[in-house]
Amino acid sequence: MELINPLVEKYSEQFTSPDDAFLQEIHHHTLVAHPHAHMLSSSVQGKLLSLLSTIIAPKYVLEVGTFTGYSALCLAAGLLPDGELHTLELRAEDAATARKNFSISKWAKQIHLHVGDALDIIPKLDKEWDLVFIDADKTGYTGYYELIVPKLKKGGLIIADNVLFHGQVLEEPIKGKNALAIQAFNEHVAKDTRTEQVMLTVRDGLLLIKKKD
Repeated sequence: MELINPLVEKYSEQFTSPDDAFLQEIHHHTLVAHPHAHMLSSSVQGKLLSLLSTIIAPKYVLEVGTFTGYSALCLAAGLLPDGELHTLELRAEDAATARKNFSISKWAKQIHLHVGDALDIIPKLDKEWDLVFIDADKTGYTGYYELIVPKLKKGGLIIADNVLFHGQVLEEPIKGKNALAIQAFNEHVAKDTRTEQVMLTVRDGLLLIKKKD
C-alpha cells in the first residue's frame, strides 16, 4: 500500500534543509550500492532526527539498528561535547560499513558501535538515555521498548520507525508477523501510563514517545 504520494514526498524534500555533503554521500552510496537500500531513512526523516537532536542537546543517545550509519550521524548532530552515541547492529557487514563512515566523521570519538543482539546489549549499557531511535527488526520492538523505558531520562524521547509498516497495519485482518508485531507495539505504547506519544505520518510512520516527568 502506498501511503505517501511520491509528489508530496518530493515536495517535502524541496522545502527541507539539505544534509551536508558528508551525509549526502553516505545516503547516496547506500541507495545505489546496498541491496536493501529501502531500509535507509529518507533525507527528510534524517533532517527530522537531526533537528530533534539539536533541540534536545542529548548527552546520551541510543540507536537500535545502525544499518550503514546515516541515521546515527543525523542523531549525533546535537550531542553535547562530552556526549556519547551508542548504536547497535546485528549484521556484521553493515556494522563494518557504518564503522568506516563513523571513523571519518567529526563524531568519531563519540560514537560507539556495538555488534550483536540488542536484547543482550541494551541491559549492559549503564546510561540514562536522553534520546533513543528504534529502527531494527519489528518483532523486537516491544522487547527493546521495555528494556529502554526504565533507562530513559524523565522527559527523554524515544523515536520508533516504521510504525505504519507499509500500510499493512491498516489492513483487516492484519497479516504478516512484522505488521502484527508493529500493531502490538503501537497498542502496547498507547496503554503505557509512563509515557505519552504522537504518531507522525512521515514516510513509513514515526512514533515519538516521551517519558513523563
